[in-house]
Amino acid sequence: MAKIKPSKGAPYARILGVGGYRPTRVVPNEVILETIDSSDEWIRSRSGIETRHWANDEETVAAMSVEASGKAIADAGITADQIGAVVVSTVSHFKQTPAVATEIADRLGTDKAAAFDISAGCAGFGYGLTLAKGMIVEGSAEYVLVIGVERLSDLTDLEDRATAFLFGDGAGAVVVGPSKEPAIGPTVWGSEGDKSETIKQTVPWTDYRDGEVARFPAITQEGQAVFRWAVFEMAKVAQQALDAAGISSADLDVFIPHQANERIIDSMVKTLKLPPSVKVARDVRTTGNTSAASIPLAMERLLATGEAKSGDTALVIGFGAGLVYAAMVVTLP
Repeated sequence: MAKIKPSKGAPYARILGVGGYRPTRVVPNEVILETIDSSDEWIRSRSGIETRHWANDEETVAAMSVEASGKAIADAGITADQIGAVVVSTVSHFKQTPAVATEIADRLGTDKAAAFDISAGCAGFGYGLTLAKGMIVEGSAEYVLVIGVERLSDLTDLEDRATAFLFGDGAGAVVVGPSKEPAIGPTVWGSEGDKSETIKQTVPWTDYRDGEVARFPAITQEGQAVFRWAVFEMAKVAQQALDAAGISSADLDVFIPHQANERIIDSMVKTLKLPPSVKVARDVRTTGNTSAASIPLAMERLLATGEAKSGDTALVIGFGAGLVYAAMVVTLP
């Protein structure tokens, strides 16, 4: 029996650079109130959201990804042709095939990098980061580009009072590369498919194609059920990620949860007993919920504003439709 030669990768992996792109159009709550019966005060008190960004025709999923990725690659101090794989998490790329990752890899100038899309909703960035870590340690790529990108304005029902104010557009990207010491902790991830009806697309694309429904499909959710699940269950997952990394909340510098709702963020901070010294990402206020893009966008803003710094220890957790989740501790680039 022939013996297969073992892979030779790096001992560990780390995030080396981060970049973000927010569409030029800023949409305040007043615009949302043109189509729903609500108030600015109600939206802010329920979600913390004040504004969000919506893409124009030129700000496609691919175009936003290229902009964010260029910044991440420059921040990492490498060139695009060193990227061995491109992983894109999105639910709002409307071509079933080919994967938008292939277009992005080509436009960036990679040297025939492996490229594929994943669909894991708001946990997608964590899923992509886990895959990237595995590729680097296994040895199939030296540098991996992980992108979270959404144009959720295309999937928003502006007459749905429960969701019309939630969603925004944007792209966030990180370059993951080799490390001599642990810098991406063990991933705590999973799914609860029995709760899949709580966040979903209203109808399949085929229903719209076949004329069974007149309205274009949109994202809908059972707000209270999602809120309870996120507050009570995701705090447990976040704690498990801390335990898996061998640290406590007192060791953290930064907390970067999925930017879904500021009330959820506040509840998780309280449940985890995070000390006041921990910087908490609150990008949701001006960016809204950008699903897979929310964690890298929030990470990029914290570093750009100086609220967080290179080398800080951060807990990241994403959770959403599926229901799916992923959490890990990382060292910031």
